[in-house]
Amino acid sequence: MACIDFEVARNLKIDYFRHLDAKRWADLRRLFHDNAMFAGFPFATGDADAFVQGVASFLDGVDSIHQGFIPRMTSIDNDTIRGLWSMHDYLVWPRDSRDYRGAKVPGLYGIRGYGTYEEEYRRLDGQWRISVMRLVRTRIDLLTDESLSLRDQDFLAPDPEWIPSELPHQIG
Repeated sequence: MACIDFEVARNLKIDYFRHLDAKRWADLRRLFHDNAMFAGFPFATGDADAFVQGVASFLDGVDSIHQGFIPRMTSIDNDTIRGLWSMHDYLVWPRDSRDYRGAKVPGLYGIRGYGTYEEEYRRLDGQWRISVMRLVRTRIDLLTDESLSLRDQDFLAPDPEWIPSELPHQIG
């Protein structure tokens, strides 16, 4: 397994976070094999199409920040890589507009979550895609207190073309 294969797998996950928070659903869908498997999400999942529909519905009206850290990659065979990512997400929505996993808490406006992603990346016809994605939560903080936000400040906006994320991800 070449180092480039691990880099391609890492870039798939980086693109996942970027497309998820930017709500670029067609770009997100292209990261997965058609028969990819998903587990641990707070919405119904099935194949890749169902996952993208589920996450799009779940994040409708939600501002989100998803982050992944310190990936650990290992080769299973020439066409399969397994990865483990530490993760943090921060989701906010209008106060009292929804519950989370059945938690109906007065004043709920979001969550701060922690855990890991367990993933598998497979190469099929020369193309690397995500084939398995498991979200393993270790902690979820429900956001209910008043907080200050610097959201309306003059922050530098991300440049979605800084590193193009055209697919297919493949090795040369």
